[in-house]
Amino acid sequence: MPELPEVETIVRSLKQGGITGESILNRQIHAADLFWDRTLAFSDPGTDFLAWFSGKSVDGVSRRGKYIVISIPPKSLIIHLRMSGDIRVETDDAGTLQKHDRFLLRFADGLRMVFNDTRKFGRIWLTATPETLFAALGIEPLSEAFNAEWLRTNLGARKTAIKALLLNQSFIAGLGNIYTDEILFQAGILPTRKAFTLRSDEIERLPEIIKSVLQTGIKNNGASIDWVYRGGNFQNHFQVYQRAGAPCYRCGTPIVKDVVGQRGTHYCPYCQH
Repeated sequence: MPELPEVETIVRSLKQGGITGESILNRQIHAADLFWDRTLAFSDPGTDFLAWFSGKSVDGVSRRGKYIVISIPPKSLIIHLRMSGDIRVETDDAGTLQKHDRFLLRFADGLRMVFNDTRKFGRIWLTATPETLFAALGIEPLSEAFNAEWLRTNLGARKTAIKALLLNQSFIAGLGNIYTDEILFQAGILPTRKAFTLRSDEIERLPEIIKSVLQTGIKNNGASIDWVYRGGNFQNHFQVYQRAGAPCYRCGTPIVKDVVGQRGTHYCPYCQH
């Protein structure tokens, strides 16, 4: 948490304005500050990290998997929120910074973008070659290339539980625990099923179900289920996630919570096979 829909919502907000605050596009950077050194995972060798930003402008914001990519030519500032990261855009006179603020960009027009991270797991990178960081990431699930043919080819004879495989970022980039549970429920697939056991008709449906659940999540600005991520509504559409013991909306069977791939997993034992 956050997963692809939450990250995509933040990316769109940074581009267009929204839950994070005003858009940061085309704003000139006045200065940068780093308040916890380990937040910086990597900066290109020979770069004075904080000094580099002065006078540069933001010309794009995009997403790769769960990474936020802020284009500041000729480099990219990349942010991974991990468990508790958050971004807000506010006026520079909004008051003192918060206890867990780790990094900020201060813009010339009086705005600032602040990366807050209570648990200190989030990381940032500054690099001219973001493709190197993303080399191990799998396919984007919302791309045209992700379809039944791709899935059929890449499932092969994998004996991994299907949920664990979907969570593997080198297989598909961006899926997390919440959306994987919801996807497998919609698909009627038991999370513990070995990937190679999926039938042809299940493989045919699964990519479209993945896209549909993710798009619904994005439409609802993601899911807000704790204090970390603000502004989402997808939690009101959960079919199985966080509903252990509650009746399945389809059949009435109590939803089960188990552990698959070391992750808490919710499913209906009647509707999913």
